Formats: sequence, structure tokens, C-alpha cells
Amino acid sequence: MKGTLVRVSAAEFCEREGVSHSLVVELVELDIARPVAGEQVQDWVFDDAGARWLQKALRLQRELELDWVATGMLVDLIRERDRLRRENANLQRKAKIILDFYHG
Repeated sequence: MKGTLVRVSAAEFCEREGVSHSLVVELVELDIARPVAGEQVQDWVFDDAGARWLQKALRLQRELELDWVATGMLVDLIRERDRLRRENANLQRKAKIILDFYHG
């Protein structure tokens, strides 16, 4: 269904991924994901994007054998790369429109 927002609680995430609440707290402190709801850790809820970033961080840390600070830095770099790719694609579309206008 379009427009459906997938959410997962911190407890569900921890159970599904086999990680501790304290690790999820550390990942939030490293700005890998932000809860979209909940004041206390046990009440935290992540949207689909946040849960995916948490999963990605777990995978990167495990596969590359990084510490959590390095993993957080890598996640930041991946996000920046993704942002730059989107920006580049947008600029290429605008450039094409301009070139088409003057040459078409």
C-alpha cells in the first residue's frame, strides 16, 4: 500500500538482529539512526529508513571489522555519497533541459 510507513520498535529491532539495547543507544549516539518516537530507550521507534541504516551499520561493522566510531564515520560518508549522487543527477537533468532549450 502506497504511503504506508513501516516502523519498528527498538525492542523488536534488538530481538530481530540479536543486539543489545545498549548497542542501539550507541548507534543513535553516533547518529547512525534517529528514533522517530519515544522518549526513553525502551519506547524508541525507528522508521524503515532508520532501521535499514542500523542494519547496514551492523553489517559494515561485522564485515569490515571496524569499531563503532569508524562505522559511524563510514555511514556518514555513504550518506554524503548518496546525497551527492542525487544532487548530480538533478543537476544533469537541469543541464539537459537547458541544452535542449538552446539546441532543440
